[in-house]
Amino acid sequence: MQLRRVVITGLGAITPLGNDVATLISGIESGKSAVEHIPEWENYIGMRCTVAAPAHIENEKLIPRQNRRSMGRLSIFAVQAAEQAIKDAGIKSGSLTGGKLGCVMGSTMGSAESIAEAFEIMGTGKDLSKLSATKFFQCVSHTAAMNVAQYLGITGYVLATSAACASALQAIGTGFDLIRLGKQDIMLCGGAEGLHPTVVGSFDVLYATSSNYNKEPKKTPRPFDSKRDGLVCGEGSGVLVLEDYEMARNRGAKIYAEIIGYNSCGNGSHVSESNHEAIVFCIQEALKSAGITFKDIDYINAHATATIQGDKEEANAIRHIFGDSVPVSSLKGYIGHTLGASGAIELIASLIMMQKGKIYPTLNLEDPDKECSGIQHVMKPVNKKINILLKNCFAFGGINAVLICKSTRP
Repeated sequence: MQLRRVVITGLGAITPLGNDVATLISGIESGKSAVEHIPEWENYIGMRCTVAAPAHIENEKLIPRQNRRSMGRLSIFAVQAAEQAIKDAGIKSGSLTGGKLGCVMGSTMGSAESIAEAFEIMGTGKDLSKLSATKFFQCVSHTAAMNVAQYLGITGYVLATSAACASALQAIGTGFDLIRLGKQDIMLCGGAEGLHPTVVGSFDVLYATSSNYNKEPKKTPRPFDSKRDGLVCGEGSGVLVLEDYEMARNRGAKIYAEIIGYNSCGNGSHVSESNHEAIVFCIQEALKSAGITFKDIDYINAHATATIQGDKEEANAIRHIFGDSVPVSSLKGYIGHTLGASGAIELIASLIMMQKGKIYPTLNLEDPDKECSGIQHVMKPVNKKINILLKNCFAFGGINAVLICKSTRP
């Protein structure tokens, strides 16, 4: 069986820097941090981290109330990003309902805000009558995929990946597989996340969040830096349109890049700590699936969340395979860690870097940690032609995902 080629033809994003791809890129290019101090989080006993990178819902009432009632915060982000991606790709509405266009959307969980509201209602008065009939649909783990598909009338494959910070990249990898195997012609893929103190608190009790910069929020997170002290949670959604190459070419679609390699694996060793041996394996398998070697990679968009252990293990893995031959940067300093949306949002920014021939630096990286040395850190903008890029995502549960994209420019 000959596998089909898969290309990316549409991009959409809702991020802490703004509500479309253009504002995301503009913010990154200007070196802007979207991280803010959240004063109301000081009311939570034991909450060490009081910084985050919130996104802002705009024009949600353009979504009809009948549809919006089943959407929590992250699903609204997902629907809006999906609409942008479809428009960008020039997909006609008739294609959405023909059974050959599918949707794979990831998130860490259902809407944390909606789940918290449901527990507050049930925990205080135990009065079911106060729960809305649609609250359940906001809380389910496949809420983003379900709501995007229902809102757009998608009748092809509808799947949800739920692997925390690897969710969006696994969604894109799944869409890649479905198209190249001939199961679908077009896939809407990505992830979404909503910011809530219960989510931040989950990282906080593991001492994985940044807490030294609560009064100086623009200085954190600090990926790979010697003064890094943990991640900063963000929110939003990133959605990409994946398409069969021949179909895209025949309809004259704009092509951002071709997906040529993907792999996902577990480390089997620790539920909350990254493992460089497993990361090395995941990268090598992705390279093998792409039919290329490490020498062919022009840029690595790192996961690098600014946790002590995670950054060290990722840097060790990159050094093991690439040495210091490939530019590496992380985007978490600009938008925080958007968790289940991060793989898609950061891949979108990486594709724009490929398009512009410019590598954006790691914001707040001033003094690379010795344990993160031996790789080519990008600390200021670099003009470079990017033919092939590699995107990393690593999640709690020891889950790794790596995606490789190639430019289709002459």
